[in-house]
Amino acid sequence: MPDHTLDKEEVLALCQKNNVKFIDLQFTDLLGQLKAVTIPVSKLPEAIEYNIWFDGSSIEGFARIFESDMYLKLDLSTFAIVPWTNGLFKDDSIKHSVTARVICDVFTPAGEPYASDPRYILKKQIVRAKNIGYTYYVGPEMEFFLLKRNFDGGLVKEPHDQACYFDQVLDKAGEVRKEMTRALQELNIDVEALHHEVANGQQEIDFKYTDALNAADSVVTLKYALKNIAAHYGLHATFMPKPFFGINGSGMHVHQSLFQDNQNLFFDPVDSYGLSSLARYFIAGQLNHVKALSAILNPLVNSYKRLVAGYEAPVYLSWGRTNRSALIRVPRINPQKPKATRCELRSPDPSANPYLVFASMLAAGLDGIEKKSVCPASIEENVYELNEMEKVSRGIETLPPDLYGALRALDKDEVVRATLGEEVFKKYYEIKMREWDEFRIAVTEWEKERYLEVY
Repeated sequence: MPDHTLDKEEVLALCQKNNVKFIDLQFTDLLGQLKAVTIPVSKLPEAIEYNIWFDGSSIEGFARIFESDMYLKLDLSTFAIVPWTNGLFKDDSIKHSVTARVICDVFTPAGEPYASDPRYILKKQIVRAKNIGYTYYVGPEMEFFLLKRNFDGGLVKEPHDQACYFDQVLDKAGEVRKEMTRALQELNIDVEALHHEVANGQQEIDFKYTDALNAADSVVTLKYALKNIAAHYGLHATFMPKPFFGINGSGMHVHQSLFQDNQNLFFDPVDSYGLSSLARYFIAGQLNHVKALSAILNPLVNSYKRLVAGYEAPVYLSWGRTNRSALIRVPRINPQKPKATRCELRSPDPSANPYLVFASMLAAGLDGIEKKSVCPASIEENVYELNEMEKVSRGIETLPPDLYGALRALDKDEVVRATLGEEVFKKYYEIKMREWDEFRIAVTEWEKERYLEVY
């Protein structure tokens, strides 16, 4: 995002300079799906001054039909020209109307932030942390798959390439990732690295560590941009956690730390791990609440096909430094770079709503700090290689095995429920339990192949 908040005159000048014709006013529903109201640029001054009203009754997790009126308030710091409408592709045969986007906050007719707006839920936790003196920084690592399309545009349900981790020779998506990065840079996202991931067809693009609100806006923007760029190349970008059996799924590992007055509060040069007591309380808080967090960090039935032993996915409630089977990993700390001290929660996946993800992660960590929760001993062995008796004796628990288990844990967790708010919790729980029930009673192809001719 820009280094400063743009004002009305600066935004209008940018629109005139770039010959902008339309503005997409963006927000997400409760599940993180991007929505937008589009207005002609001539209506932008009025929208900035007086907001834009819309009917929220058909938005997932928003208002009921008899209380549907609400309005969008523009956050001008998120203004950006949509690059694929503004000459990003020199070979583009389609003539686009130059379009800009602005991310918005949702308000009720009474002028109050709408309780079900995910961006507002995150903002509340950010303010809570700020009032204690903390700024929450996160750095998500976004993994995704590129899939092929047929000549008629139909989806080919197989990876785009046969390349593996950091491959160059077999990596057919290298140029596509570069074009994706160009688009993200024009959308004011500071990309740090891009590469092929472990599985065939799997990619990763990482952007700069930043404050939680900026990061959540960037995650939403990244998914929006990558799908559009992939489509230009006749591909489909999917953030489904486990699209293929037998190979790695896609995660959204989140690096995180708390700052105060430009100082990283997680750093302690005396500690053997370089971690302060505050950092250990924070880790303990997340481990204490992670079963309930799973309903938000891993929100799909499919999410739990990724969270199984093997395939580099975390399953066990543990933390460590060298141990990549741990749920929370503390990258080795350089005393010369204390600001880089962080802990990495490895269970979230990219299908999740980033506003709810960062809000609930922060709330769990703050709960650990407030209660001075005792952090368990670190585990540096590969937990997958421990037998069941060893896991039990060391008190190593597991994440919920499925969405139903995660929802039941969420139902019992007062801290995470309070983060969402009771009204939002009820909506979210109902939506996701309905999804679980639909899956539970569905008859799958696996069942037909296994049983149809045998019984």
